Amino acid sequence: MKMPPVANAAPILRDALGAEHRPAGGDVRIVSLVPSLTELVCELGQADRLVGRTGFCVHPRDVLKAVPKVGGTKDVKMDVVRALAPTHLIVNIDENRRETVEELAAFVPNVIVTHPCTPADNLGLYRLFGGIFGCTEQADRLAAELEAALAEARAVAGALPREAALYLIWREPWMSVARDTYISATLAEVGWDTLPVGTSDRYPSIDWQAPWMAEVARVFLSTEPYRFREMHLAEVAALSGRPVSLIDGEMTSWYGSRAPTGLRHLAALRRALAGVA
Repeated sequence: MKMPPVANAAPILRDALGAEHRPAGGDVRIVSLVPSLTELVCELGQADRLVGRTGFCVHPRDVLKAVPKVGGTKDVKMDVVRALAPTHLIVNIDENRRETVEELAAFVPNVIVTHPCTPADNLGLYRLFGGIFGCTEQADRLAAELEAALAEARAVAGALPREAALYLIWREPWMSVARDTYISATLAEVGWDTLPVGTSDRYPSIDWQAPWMAEVARVFLSTEPYRFREMHLAEVAALSGRPVSLIDGEMTSWYGSRAPTGLRHLAALRRALAGVA
């Protein structure tokens, strides 16, 4: 006899690799190797469960001062992590080395692998973390904020002509971002399409004499990972022959709870540079 479906069954929680996760119980101890997701853990009200983070996990600063560092995103101190006895490890496909994660998985019971590629992918991240750590109310609040920010960004993109942009992340060698990066997808939400197109490198080196440079309408200098400053504006303007602006790298590259704020920031910047109130 076929049994009827169970009402209100809990959703299946799967990470970026398709691994299934169950709601956490008991003494939950989280180590995060992803700066933007460390911030998300705190935003979801789980800071007291965070027992380890990287040196690059700096937001929220006051909260994280008391959380031990376990090295960097790629040079993790295995002995430090082991001593912290985490029940959950948060990693990212782009930011952490596979061999490092595999070594950690040998003694951390639950490894949550993430890989958001667009701002909308954060909706799945919120659901995943909310379901695992029992904070669905906070996750739903963030999801609503993100939906509203996406709508605002898309309204701006629809009201203004799309522009081709060069987004620089490094100086000498000059480096940009490919179209398949989270940064590029975030800029595209407000109508900035990054160049070059079709590169096999996610972070390609830039030839200022490349034919595609003629299509660039404006250049952005990111504040991270290279710390571009105002003193670089004239230099890049001379090289590119285009309008050049500084841009807050955290607003374009940090996913998780920063995504709604980032989209609203970019929407305001797009309007400002277009001279629209």
